[in-house]
Amino acid sequence: MTSTSTVGPGGTTEQVAPPPQRPPATPRRRRPGTLRRHAWQYVFLAPMLLLFVAFTLWPMVASWWYSFFDWDGVGPATEWVGFANFTEVLTSGRFWHAFRNSFLFSLVAICVEMPLALLVAILLNSRRLRGRNLYRLLLFLPVVTTTAVVGIVFAVLLDPAGGFINELLRSTGLVDSPVTFLSESSALPTVMAIDVWKGFGITLVYWLAALQTVPKDLYEASKVDGANGPQTLRHVTIPVIAPIGVVILLLTFQRSMNPFDLVQAMTQAGPNYATDVVATYIYRYAFNPELNAPRYGFACAAGVVFGVITLVMTALQGPLLRRQYLKGSR
Repeated sequence: MTSTSTVGPGGTTEQVAPPPQRPPATPRRRRPGTLRRHAWQYVFLAPMLLLFVAFTLWPMVASWWYSFFDWDGVGPATEWVGFANFTEVLTSGRFWHAFRNSFLFSLVAICVEMPLALLVAILLNSRRLRGRNLYRLLLFLPVVTTTAVVGIVFAVLLDPAGGFINELLRSTGLVDSPVTFLSESSALPTVMAIDVWKGFGITLVYWLAALQTVPKDLYEASKVDGANGPQTLRHVTIPVIAPIGVVILLLTFQRSMNPFDLVQAMTQAGPNYATDVVATYIYRYAFNPELNAPRYGFACAAGVVFGVITLVMTALQGPLLRRQYLKGSR
């Protein structure tokens, strides 16, 4: 590197260093593509994706396709009937009776299970309660118990001929004759009560998680202002957890709309279709061996109609969810 001379003001000569030269650029190594960089991740995801496509996505698409055929589930579907299956479903009194029962399950879960679980969650969230973790465990145990097993056990316990609950009621003198809990008039409320007991634990966990989001500073400020327990619950706890509560409502609604396993294990949709829900209605037409020829295409149409109605009812909760979220983020 050599310097150059320039003539400055007054005729003086100044030595000016040339600008530094940049080192030769090294060739950039090409980064591997996204597929190559994440190859192992896709390998581990592949089994789950294959199972999802095989047991969730394909049955959904196939049910839409087969709903346009009069098909018994054996061999290829060839007898195209168009919208005849959908028309029969929408004009079937039995379908709307089953849908009414399914909706009642959700209504009871929302109006009874959710508020009760919130009150218990507030109690179990108190640090002054001894053994609260044990109580949480006991309340959550029914959730992890197989629903079919729960249904069979309760059917035995409620049996009017020698069932444990009837024997207990008679031994304590509360009743003189056996109570038929699963009769045509009382079977639906009985199954609903067991469904609330079965799903109570998961709703309780949802509320407990929501209560952890309430800042402790708000509770301390409410104590300074002289607020009592009910006032703190109304003006502090409920407004903070309201956005999460809408999500819990949505999850509870989705879970309780399909009590198939419990109903099938306890009553098989009886007696006289008193506990029939949409899932048992679909099962009866698709797989019931008592039918001369199973109507698989009709069952698919009933499932599609029920899915669309449930989707619409879920979408109607969207504005409520958005409004509560915006209110909570302010």
